[in-house]
Amino acid sequence: MRTSVEISYYPLKEEFIHPIKSFIDRLNTHENIIAKTNGMSTQVFGEYFDVMNAITEEIYKSFELPHSVFVLKIINADLNHVVRE
Repeated sequence: MRTSVEISYYPLKEEFIHPIKSFIDRLNTHENIIAKTNGMSTQVFGEYFDVMNAITEEIYKSFELPHSVFVLKIINADLNHVVRE
């Protein structure tokens, strides 16, 4: 099953850019997923278990930084391949 996850990451500290960039860079090391980033969020596309394993692993690493907040939206379709009319 293909899935799409939209992730917003809010490290609750003054220096927030480095943790966000680090999270995105780590996501991009996973070969079986596609991660696209814009100014508001990161979207991750791929097979369900590949996506969920990658984001679970990287969120866990980010939780080493105290007071990290993640907001996720998950859909059971690969919106990266949806043709828009």
